[in-house]
Amino acid sequence: MDREAAPGGDALSELVAVMDRLRSPGGCPWDAQQTHLSLVPYLLEEAAELAEAIEDDDRAGLREELGDVLLQVVFHARLAQEHPDDPFDVQGVAADLVAKLVRRHPHVFADASAAADEEGQHAAWDRLKRAEKDRASAFDGVPRGLGALARAQKLVARAERSGAVGDVPREDGDGLGERLFALVLEARRSGLDAEGELRRVTAAWEARQRAAGV
Repeated sequence: MDREAAPGGDALSELVAVMDRLRSPGGCPWDAQQTHLSLVPYLLEEAAELAEAIEDDDRAGLREELGDVLLQVVFHARLAQEHPDDPFDVQGVAADLVAKLVRRHPHVFADASAAADEEGQHAAWDRLKRAEKDRASAFDGVPRGLGALARAQKLVARAERSGAVGDVPREDGDGLGERLFALVLEARRSGLDAEGELRRVTAAWEARQRAAGV
């Protein structure tokens, strides 16, 4: 059958089977040695490469990098099957995701009048997530491993949706950190992605420097 015409489930099932073969005895020695922790650098790298393909409007790259990110999901799910006490597989991951998406979109799957505008939908999502995970703060769950700019932007967005954005923090005068944080607030209020804007300008600067022979 033509792979392009095959239903998505067939190719996904084949991917799971290939990953199982690679991980099983007689498969790939490198794959057999990996752990969730050892794969973290690859996950971060693949996510960065996917973002780059999107920003470069690279359709072929987008397709390839989506596959590489999907591989990370399937690989981690395959490792999870081997846990002695709490195993799960990619079907369980998908089932949990389906349930979460339905639960967190009541305006689509239940009450069509709820959270009519986009900002209201974001606020409702945060509220439902906080209740589900029994979080004490709207800031809980923002990864500490995010870059400083991206994390500041995420925290500001959470605070804004909670109606609690304060002033720029002041510690030792108008230092560099305070000015950077003020720019994050400015970007948020202007509807801009500060992280994306910085990547865009950096890429343009890099291109000019390369053209100049740097």
